[in-house]
Amino acid sequence: MGIFDAAFDSLGGVLADQWKDVVTVAPFDEHTAVAPGIRKSSQNGRGANMGAEDILSNGSIIFVPENTAAFIFSQAGIEQVITQPGGFEYRDGEASVFDEQDRREKGLGKIILDQAVDRIGFSGMSSEEKRVAFVNLREMRGLKFGTRGPLAYNDFFYGTDLEVFSYGSFSVQVSDPELFVRNFVPANVSSYSLDDPQARSQLLSEFLNSFIAAVNSLSATYRVSQLPSQTNEIAAAISSEDENAGTWPERFGLRLAAVAIENIEFSDESRELVRQFSEKKMGVRAYEDVSQRAANVAAQQMIAQGVRDNGLGDGGGMLFGMDLAQSLNPQNASTPSSQGSPSATSLDDQIETLKKLKDLLDLGILSQQEFDAKKREILGL
Repeated sequence: MGIFDAAFDSLGGVLADQWKDVVTVAPFDEHTAVAPGIRKSSQNGRGANMGAEDILSNGSIIFVPENTAAFIFSQAGIEQVITQPGGFEYRDGEASVFDEQDRREKGLGKIILDQAVDRIGFSGMSSEEKRVAFVNLREMRGLKFGTRGPLAYNDFFYGTDLEVFSYGSFSVQVSDPELFVRNFVPANVSSYSLDDPQARSQLLSEFLNSFIAAVNSLSATYRVSQLPSQTNEIAAAISSEDENAGTWPERFGLRLAAVAIENIEFSDESRELVRQFSEKKMGVRAYEDVSQRAANVAAQQMIAQGVRDNGLGDGGGMLFGMDLAQSLNPQNASTPSSQGSPSATSLDDQIETLKKLKDLLDLGILSQQEFDAKKREILGL
């Protein structure tokens, strides 16, 4: 009785699976890496393809969307990979009475009889098994990361190791779909997402190890506050590493596409170090400014006193000395006795000084005798 049941089941299965299939894929979400192929069973209320989900008939159409790769799996594994977008006619499935080439080569009766006899030996099941899955070739973005503990960053500006926490996201892209399916996706799986805890944990651990090494390689060049603007260099350093995330292309057919650092925070201890450093630096700058101003004032007073000592009187000394103080660099100024000698002053300086003396004479501040005496002194007469 079991043989007769198997015969009826086999014949019913053969007839149901004669329909050619139209296979496509459901929409991907942001982190979907592999999605199963979906057989259309009806359209606008028409059609009732009730064939088995793991049987593909010759002449079936597989629609491959942009930026995806279609994988056809048999019992032995990957049978075929389709990377070109568009409609693909499948020819390596079970013969179908609805396929013109099969009818011409085998005839209707032989197609049904051969398949029915084959299935009886397997209790009504087909020995064939074909599945279709699609691999996402787009950039899969927004994979969040965060350092679990403080990251030591030797900041050249502060000259010390700072402890920082970093947060952000990275994106990956399948670069070799066949290698990705063979080495990263678990066996016999036609649906896989990077939101899977085990997949995310593996990628995140390796990424963080590479991220820490890449960030520290920049510490001799960039301040910690400049790191968010150096994401391209960080991504390049990670990709060129010989371990962890740098090996993804060769191990998994997966590459790091981009890194985005959203925030870098100091630990409490490092924040206090930076605050103390900033306060000390501001104090040093303020002290230097006050010291410079005090030195300038002292030099100006010394110049004015020197002019008064050389016979110009209190009023003339004050005006003439302050005028010289404005035109001289106080740090390089010497006493008027040396400035007044012909060997220490140029002709232009002598003429300029005489012009100033003449202005004081015209204002009545200097007498004619004082002017003449000072003129002889300046000209070395």
